[in-house]
Amino acid sequence: MNASAQSKIKKMSPQLLVTDIEHSIEFYTKKLGFDVEFRYEDFYAGVIKDSHSIHLKSGKASIEERKSKREKDDPDIVFSVEDIEALYEEFVNKSVDIVQPLCERPYGKEFYIADPDGNILAFLEEV
Repeated sequence: MNASAQSKIKKMSPQLLVTDIEHSIEFYTKKLGFDVEFRYEDFYAGVIKDSHSIHLKSGKASIEERKSKREKDDPDIVFSVEDIEALYEEFVNKSVDIVQPLCERPYGKEFYIADPDGNILAFLEEV
């Protein structure tokens, strides 16, 4: 039997570049409700919420790339969620940077936010 037919993806963790790991951990835990999953030395960490994780790595993304992603509403990660209106209000009340306000699309409702490094996170409630 083919090895790939037997393997199973158990988890996926996108990696985002961040300029200040401590500031990013604070943002993801305090503003977005993630927990710290792990830390590796002073340059790498994982945050997790509802069994879904993001890895944060110290580095510097291209300013032009971040600007272009924001201007084009080009998300780095898309989260499928429930009760999107409540989540949107929670983020607004926590002064999270809203890139695209909550709107209705043919495929559902969505909004986009930016983290302190300009990474764009989309939240979608599918129909």
